[in-house]
Amino acid sequence: MQGTTFMALIMSTFGKRVRQLRLKKKLSQERLAELAGLHVTFVGAIERGKRNLSLVTIVKLAKALKVKPGELFRGIRT
Repeated sequence: MQGTTFMALIMSTFGKRVRQLRLKKKLSQERLAELAGLHVTFVGAIERGKRNLSLVTIVKLAKALKVKPGELFRGIRT
């Protein structure tokens, strides 16, 4: 698998997991963005798999979703 394709798959899977957890917690994108200290358009881009995130942002999302950071990676296959 090529590097860019592999990265796109990881980002897409990660974004789907964030969306899944957000919906499970009954949070809007706006509310998640507010809780995580992020812009709502950034959260939307994350959920669409269009952003490669820093560790700090991953921790912010996990904290806002009240899960461990590793939970955001569930389903990602390497």
